[in-house]
Amino acid sequence: MQVFGAANEATTLQLRVINGDLKYYGNNVVAANIYSRWVRLNVIHNVGAGKVTIFIDGDQKLVVNDHGRATFYFKYGVYGALSGSTNYVESRWKGIKLFKK
Repeated sequence: MQVFGAANEATTLQLRVINGDLKYYGNNVVAANIYSRWVRLNVIHNVGAGKVTIFIDGDQKLVVNDHGRATFYFKYGVYGALSGSTNYVESRWKGIKLFKK
């Protein structure tokens, strides 16, 4: 899942699955061992405060600074795989809701 747009970068947020763990830009583990199970992901981007908050299954897991004001949009799905990984990748999404204040 990604939030595109930032003052000096392409994105404000990237959540990546690496070796079964959901990670913030490939660094901080947000949720471990997410293969073959549903997780509820909620992301709040408070543009005014410059903060992004990530919740997994209702629990707050990470609060980070965004990367500056821009025009924002999000997308989700499979974008690629790490070198040497499987040729089969899949993500499933349901019940997507977008709220704007």
